[in-house]
Amino acid sequence: MGSTGGSLLWTACLVTSFLKYAGSVKVSVRDRALEVLQGDSVTLPCSFYTMGPLSRLNIIWTLVPLSDPESPSQVIVYDHGQVIENPALTGRVGFVGAPWSADIVLNGTRVSDSGTYRCVVNNPPEPGDPGIGELSLDVLVPPSLPVCQWEGEMDVGGSVTMSCAVEQGVPAPEMRWEKVEPDPISLPLDMDGDLKGTVCIANISAQTSGLYRCSVTNPLGTQNCYIKLSVYSPPDSSPGILQGVLLTLSMALVLLALLALVLWIHRSGRDRKWQEGKEEERRDEIRRTPTFLRRSFV
Repeated sequence: MGSTGGSLLWTACLVTSFLKYAGSVKVSVRDRALEVLQGDSVTLPCSFYTMGPLSRLNIIWTLVPLSDPESPSQVIVYDHGQVIENPALTGRVGFVGAPWSADIVLNGTRVSDSGTYRCVVNNPPEPGDPGIGELSLDVLVPPSLPVCQWEGEMDVGGSVTMSCAVEQGVPAPEMRWEKVEPDPISLPLDMDGDLKGTVCIANISAQTSGLYRCSVTNPLGTQNCYIKLSVYSPPDSSPGILQGVLLTLSMALVLLALLALVLWIHRSGRDRKWQEGKEEERRDEIRRTPTFLRRSFV
């Protein structure tokens, strides 16, 4: 009798445990990891099984954001037929088929929606622990248009620093700096975090002048920004001095030629006047000579 009583007690405990397990809410998640393009809609799946009526069904969705894991938040709640949304998500989140399904839809997705979502389903007075399911969501974003800037001294021998910064891009975009004109060449890049990179060029020369491009790329696209550098090179003084000397000599030769011409004209005029004076004197002498003398000369 003692052994029979022990067997019955063991059987009762086993049945009780089985009924307790069989009566607990079971939750399953079809997809453990989801990706969505920023701005699109996504359905977060959460299926459950319960033996009891759904009049007291309770569903809670929470989020541990990727941007701030220390600040989990409540997304949406279904409790006794009532739906309560997080005020920050009003109009963007909702149940798809409650109370028969715990699936929710998230509209107009943003980067801040990325993180780990947890679906907790409880259906009192059904015994056992609540059913829990987890999934991760990544909101993908194409690179935004980068901003290119430069600073430094643009004289020969100086140095210049070019920076490129992009506001967003998920996955983090790959960044590259290169000179595209006139002589294409890739440039070493120093990254400052995931979204900013700089290039430093020391001891610049005239060959540094040209068009530079920063490219940011992830699987969703590529964006570019440009910088045009013009290095100032002071003119060489030797050719200038030589040109000045040649110009001075040329002007001196021209002035000497002009002076010689003026002197020649002046002397020619003086000689002509002297000859004209002589001719006039001879004519005067002829006029003053007596007639009989003139005839004797004939």
